[in-house]
Amino acid sequence: MLCRSHFDGYFSWGVFEHFEEGLGRCVGEAYRLLRPGGLLFVTVPFDNLRLGLRAACDWRRTGPPAGTPRRFYQWRLTRAELREELTGGGFEVLDLRPIHKRQGILRSLHHEFGLDYRWFVTRGLSVVLQPFLPSGLVAHMLMAVARKPERPGAD
Repeated sequence: MLCRSHFDGYFSWGVFEHFEEGLGRCVGEAYRLLRPGGLLFVTVPFDNLRLGLRAACDWRRTGPPAGTPRRFYQWRLTRAELREELTGGGFEVLDLRPIHKRQGILRSLHHEFGLDYRWFVTRGLSVVLQPFLPSGLVAHMLMAVARKPERPGAD
């Protein structure tokens, strides 16, 4: 069994969001395993502006019939929500930014416009659109870098 505060870094690429009860236990375990001053690198799906507008406008609503239970798959977080999860778990957030913009564009072309991911036109459009679309609109993931304070309770 590993002792507490053993690691200098903790890397979680797309895992924390799959715990139905939320990110709290994962954040707590990362905090427990990191030494003071250790770094946490974490990514989660980004609840970006495109998805917010899509939900608000009820675009292309699909899903099971009303009353059918849905199986939990993952959480999507805003920047503020991820920051709150990490600071609430005792971390100091050093950087938090949207990533995977081109993947988000591909998903948008597929889900909103019905273009197949594999099509040359879809991939070409994603390359052409990437410089013009803001990350906050289309990026697929959020990445945060956070540090465990040097002293317990330090900010």
